[in-house]
Amino acid sequence: MKLLVINGPNLNFLGIREKNVYGTQNYDYLLDMIAKKGEESGCAIEVFQSNHEGAIIDRIQDAYFDGTEGVIINPGAYTHYSYAIRDALASIEAVKVEIHISDITKREEFRKVSVTAPACDKQIYGHGLEGYLEAIDFCLKK
Repeated sequence: MKLLVINGPNLNFLGIREKNVYGTQNYDYLLDMIAKKGEESGCAIEVFQSNHEGAIIDRIQDAYFDGTEGVIINPGAYTHYSYAIRDALASIEAVKVEIHISDITKREEFRKVSVTAPACDKQIYGHGLEGYLEAIDFCLKK
């Protein structure tokens, strides 16, 4: 199976920003964790990160053409207002999982609303970096 993990704005700052919310493990740790999961499960996993909305949309659209079978996306702050990312997700047939490291239901009011989740098959939040592994497992079972 070919999976794509998309990380939105500020995810590259894991281990740097708000450690009390996102933990102390850095972005390279997350990349290594995902790569090991790919090796163990025998699937190809590409990870893409951008702080730019248009680049994220372009990568989602590319997934339509490149044989991607599952998309795991942490849209970061775009979760709460990017109808453009939501529309791009809705345009592709792949299995889609929205992931959040923190429990967005227990944070600021604006974080409790996701405009991108309705375009996904599942939403995982509050499980830390392990949520990425859960999302991969979900895709593999679909």
